[in-house]
Amino acid sequence: MARLSLPPRLVDWTILAVVGLEAATGAASLLAGQPGDAWLVVLHGMGGLALLVLVAWKLRRVRHRLRPARWTRRVALSATLVLVALAAVGTGVAWVFGGDVAVLAWNLLNVHVALGLLLVPLVLVHLRSRVRRPTRAEFTSRRAAVGYLAVAAFGTGAWYAQRGANRLLRTPGADRRFTGSRAAAGAGNDFPATSWVADDPPPVDPDAWTLRVTGAVATPLELAAADLPTSGGTSDGSAGTGWPSDERAVLDCTSGWYADRRWRGVRVGDLLDRATPAESARWVRFTSVTGYRWSLPLAEAREALLATHVGGEPIAHGHGFPLRLVAPGRRGFQWVKWVESVEVRTDPDYGQWLAIFTSGFD
Repeated sequence: MARLSLPPRLVDWTILAVVGLEAATGAASLLAGQPGDAWLVVLHGMGGLALLVLVAWKLRRVRHRLRPARWTRRVALSATLVLVALAAVGTGVAWVFGGDVAVLAWNLLNVHVALGLLLVPLVLVHLRSRVRRPTRAEFTSRRAAVGYLAVAAFGTGAWYAQRGANRLLRTPGADRRFTGSRAAAGAGNDFPATSWVADDPPPVDPDAWTLRVTGAVATPLELAAADLPTSGGTSDGSAGTGWPSDERAVLDCTSGWYADRRWRGVRVGDLLDRATPAESARWVRFTSVTGYRWSLPLAEAREALLATHVGGEPIAHGHGFPLRLVAPGRRGFQWVKWVESVEVRTDPDYGQWLAIFTSGFD
């Protein structure tokens, strides 16, 4: 691999590009809930493995600077960058093979994400004073073409190799969805009660709670807990169109687990039919008692469920009692818990991106 190395300046710029790619695909994968989004996760994995080659080339060139006698503040930053890069890739590989350790309240996937986020500013600071723009001749040289082919081949080959090894060895990592999440054992409410950032409200008093359907509708609604379905569903277990409805859907949490459950409750479309959305309605926003909120396009929202039960059991407080949004094909943090408001809107709610990080601190 050393003989296939890119020119030094291209190594630096390519490291920056790959770290940027990893940050972008890692962030985008948090929203990847449909099988068609699997390419994001695959590209993220291949890019991380390819980064190992670039780091090796970089170390080969600068290893003489890492001798203790030559350490400076700049060299210390470089060494930190290398360690964080290797740790980010290493924790990702370990998670893929089924490994996990608890670091305070974090699992190994959370640690991987944190290291990846830390890597971005470290690379930017490091390269700010060292990077030199490559020449056109370097970029178009045969050496560059061969080097990039080597990087791509290693990343692709290593990704397929780990996938095959998982299946051959039947490691815990073999039982993963395309998102990388592993199955949560159990039934009903028996799955992790995780919350995004700081959302952790006291138990909701069903006698004081109401569900409001407001916004761009002809008939606003206000329903008490007693007005919600507590049993029933279609006889064949399908979604149906009546009240109540039930549906089997996968809750895939960005903390690395998924739960395949049957959910029962109120079809959002049934609520909207009673409220009659305006012709200009395009979005539906679901808001929690904590202020946490998320929006879905109107057509998608109509097919979503506001669940009162999971696996035949009333939803526990930690999972969103008395009402939780079930949005098939969306990630867990978009399944709003403790829903108290459904607002029909004519425009998107961009403020939800801030609300999901601040709601628990209000």
